[in-house]
Amino acid sequence: MQDHTQSLIDRAASLVEAAQRAGADAADAVVVRSRSKSVSVRLGKVEGTDASESDDFSLRVFVGSKVASVSANVTGDVDSLAERAVAMARVSPEDTFNTLAREDLLASEFPDLDLYDDTEVPAERMTEDALAMEEAARAVPGVTNSSGAGVSAGSGGLVLVTSHGFSGAYRRSRFSRSVSVIAGEGTGMERDYDFSSKLFFADLRDPAEIGREAGERTARRVNPRKMDTQTVTAVFDPRVARGMLGHLAGAINGSAVARKTSFLRDRMGQQVANAAITVIDEPARMRGQASRPFDGEGVQGPTLTMVGEGVLNHWFLSTSIANELELETNGRGARSGTSVSASSTNLSIEPGDRTPEELMKAIGTGFYVTEVFGQGVNMVTGEYSRGASGFWIENGEIAFPVSEVTIASNLKDMFMRMIPANDLDRDFGTAAPTLVIEGMTLAGQ
Repeated sequence: MQDHTQSLIDRAASLVEAAQRAGADAADAVVVRSRSKSVSVRLGKVEGTDASESDDFSLRVFVGSKVASVSANVTGDVDSLAERAVAMARVSPEDTFNTLAREDLLASEFPDLDLYDDTEVPAERMTEDALAMEEAARAVPGVTNSSGAGVSAGSGGLVLVTSHGFSGAYRRSRFSRSVSVIAGEGTGMERDYDFSSKLFFADLRDPAEIGREAGERTARRVNPRKMDTQTVTAVFDPRVARGMLGHLAGAINGSAVARKTSFLRDRMGQQVANAAITVIDEPARMRGQASRPFDGEGVQGPTLTMVGEGVLNHWFLSTSIANELELETNGRGARSGTSVSASSTNLSIEPGDRTPEELMKAIGTGFYVTEVFGQGVNMVTGEYSRGASGFWIENGEIAFPVSEVTIASNLKDMFMRMIPANDLDRDFGTAAPTLVIEGMTLAGQ
């Protein structure tokens, strides 16, 4: 495998050299690597198997302030490809923001973040695990049908070579197990799921445990009630809370700021959340789901406190976005083939000091949100309105399931009222604990 990586680095280097021979002032070549195999089952039978493998090359060239990118074939003629890319750049419009990362910002050492597990999982084992998950889920009283179970194993990675001397590569493995089942009958059917996703195969949760949890989650949702329209305190399950953090990540992405499509675009250095909220982005976390020794431009980004005690401190910046905002990249460039965008890495809302149970007892009555759906989030204004289901909280405890309601507010207000619990699970690229938000509108019957 190491020999294959070196051959990809050599191939990328040859593309860069060819681009310079063809007249490019600067260039970089990237290989986005992907390997995956999966098995899916439903109702005790294998429904599908899949395997894929790719090394996708792309070349980006700069001629003055003009730039062009082309996809490359691993076996194609490098000189003709480079000549075509340079010719495209020469007739492209000026783009003064799009440049290579500054040489002094490039990573010179690549820490071993323990991201790769070379375990080969046989198809037979994957099938056994998927069947065991589904069987355990269907064995839970109240479960009546299955949406299926799946197991996957794979890896991804990046090879990057630039004309100003950067050369690096990394790989990251990924293993997952998931199952979804149905409880109830007819119009009263409810669905839920559970899953486990890890970098290392041995860290995955047991298939029977995943299946049992999926079945129990689903059975608890049967016979939900509708609620009257009212103002409530909402308690967001970590699954939903991670999505809430995703909205914040989108709002503090430099691209959204530059295009004036963020409700926080003019709030740098200001209080944008409750003082209980601190948001950390950590690209070099050991075994982190989104860790990387360097970003898509070769920059080794530092750990950043994006929001500290409610105060906004940073945008996510790649080189081009940083240039547009007259700032400096903070190593958050994400490479996807021919394009570079800004993104988070291991992003987390830091935990509070109370358990979810303690917070629920403190609010007494409220709505525990386990699922949201619909596209009712306006990132320009912050307006938030989404369909939701979950459980009603009475006397500080879960009382009965609730569905067919809408929860609404404005993200600006929601972050200012947000209180985190202490149950943060960092084993997600975007991680959040249970979140409590007062003053939301619940629209029901």
